[in-house]
Amino acid sequence: MKKNIFKKACLSAFVIAFSLSAHSGGGGGDDGGSDQLPLPDSCNSNCGYEVGPNPTLSALQATQGPLSVSASTVSSSVDGFGGGTIYYPNNASQELATIAVAPGFTNTQSAIQWWGPLLASHGYVVITIDTNGRFDNPGSRSLQLDAALSYLISEGNRSSSDISGLVDENRLATMGFSMGGGGTLISASRNRLSAAVPMAPWNTGGNDFDAIGVPTLIFACEDDSTARINSHASPFYNSIPSSTDKAYMEINNGPHNCANGNNGNGNDALLSTYGVSWMKRFLDKDSRYDQFLCGPNHVANSKINEYRDTCNY
Repeated sequence: MKKNIFKKACLSAFVIAFSLSAHSGGGGGDDGGSDQLPLPDSCNSNCGYEVGPNPTLSALQATQGPLSVSASTVSSSVDGFGGGTIYYPNNASQELATIAVAPGFTNTQSAIQWWGPLLASHGYVVITIDTNGRFDNPGSRSLQLDAALSYLISEGNRSSSDISGLVDENRLATMGFSMGGGGTLISASRNRLSAAVPMAPWNTGGNDFDAIGVPTLIFACEDDSTARINSHASPFYNSIPSSTDKAYMEINNGPHNCANGNNGNGNDALLSTYGVSWMKRFLDKDSRYDQFLCGPNHVANSKINEYRDTCNY
């Protein structure tokens, strides 16, 4: 599709505001980040982490997975991030992989909250967070994602917690939209995660994510005039080593928010299919989901403008 090269005035102002607020500290690498998260599990296959029935495309496209979900609120007075909501499967009988999701510039957790119950219904403990400040840059959002994961590990070890005994501290992942996506990449560059999914990631501190060894799926939007793909998502993907399991999915005709769910763009089924499959494959080491990430399924989808990958996983 031919890309729209014109900026609307309101989006131009938004980009300027991005630049003014993001200041330094958004690049790849450690960024002064915490190394306190545990190292990821080294098991790659037959690990016994599989949750749920044999997957089908229709099940992945559904608005909810096979498990019922509960939620609990995290106070904004918590250390390290601005509070949030924890989603977890009911009646879980094993430790589960854990995911933290961050919003973008000026957003609250409501912008990314759709992911919480969706992922939890497929067998994960998930926290959607508010950031300490709505203008926090990607580097700050990265640290807050890590702090949220540390909080969940602590809660998993607390006997009176709603998620007591449910958190596998060696299977962690981050997701984030826009500046939260930039934060997700920075967090992944510390290599303490098992998976990362940045959505329309925005970061001006550099494209140097060549330290990332974490399996990373980037959602990009073809007509994104805020985080333009040629200066954000595409070079971010290219900078991740080819030895790392990675994929890049560019949504056809998509504006900036096309990579986030529940916003009226009609991409929910697509995002759910790939987002859940990525987590299943790399958090749960579940090869049953290879078929949705590699091979012909994505090629025939008219909603996808471009797909790159390092298959087979």
